[in-house]
Amino acid sequence: MASIPTFLCKIPSSLPSSSKKDPSPFSSTSLFISTKKRPPPPLRPFPLSPRATAATSGTSKPSAGSDERVHRVHNIAEFDAALRSAKNKLVVVEYAASHSLNSRRLYPCMVELSRTCEDVDFLLVMGDESDDTRELCRRESIDRVPHFSFYKGMEKVHEEEGIGPDQLVGDVLYYGDSHGGVVQLHCREDVEALIDEHRGPEGKLVVLDVGLKHCGPCVKVYPTVIKLSRSMADAVVFARMNGDENESCMEFLRDMEVVEVPTFLFLRDGNICGRYVGSGKGELIGEVLRYQGVRIT
Repeated sequence: MASIPTFLCKIPSSLPSSSKKDPSPFSSTSLFISTKKRPPPPLRPFPLSPRATAATSGTSKPSAGSDERVHRVHNIAEFDAALRSAKNKLVVVEYAASHSLNSRRLYPCMVELSRTCEDVDFLLVMGDESDDTRELCRRESIDRVPHFSFYKGMEKVHEEEGIGPDQLVGDVLYYGDSHGGVVQLHCREDVEALIDEHRGPEGKLVVLDVGLKHCGPCVKVYPTVIKLSRSMADAVVFARMNGDENESCMEFLRDMEVVEVPTFLFLRDGNICGRYVGSGKGELIGEVLRYQGVRIT
């Protein structure tokens, strides 16, 4: 069985590392562009209503409230106040710039997420807006945009740059998900209670998604877990545990001999009937169907 340090860092070698960035077309660009020997170009307003269309009367007017859940902050005081008011909710911050085409491309995705993820706060920081926003970016060590940072309880829990919309959606769901479709487990007692609930002939198949807080493959596959939890709710219970959340979780995973993540444990009537290690969407669906008793041809 793998040691604790190995468990915390070991990811299947066939899976993409979380440190790898999604290349074109969503690569990041420098935020602080040198202006030596020439004045800086004039700032172009960032489109805060990217989905706005012309009104039927012929006047070009942004649609009201199209992005009202994405709050733009202008200085450190506003930024810190927004994090404090969020308390333990996830806060997603997009650091952007007026010269960044990829910031413009990703912003509509932020707006759409803000509409569907009501338990998450979304902030926009235009790094080249003013000296105040530049100071904020320097404090947060942001020198390339678009850059996304994720905060909980005033602490940064994750960050990404050079990513596309799919990765952004996965990150938001993974770090901010609190819907009822996937049961969130935080200790051994939570797991045992869930297993006891589904013992016997009437019990459902339990699929336990085991991951780590900072795990690219875990984030990648999580949207599939959410979709399956909704479509198979009548027959399967999906649950999630982060092994590095606390010692109780880590001890339980050691007992289950989980040494790589993500690992999916399939439990029926209190017993482990199988496991799948990896982040392949098709493979995961196939394994769930197999342990549910569906014949695949």
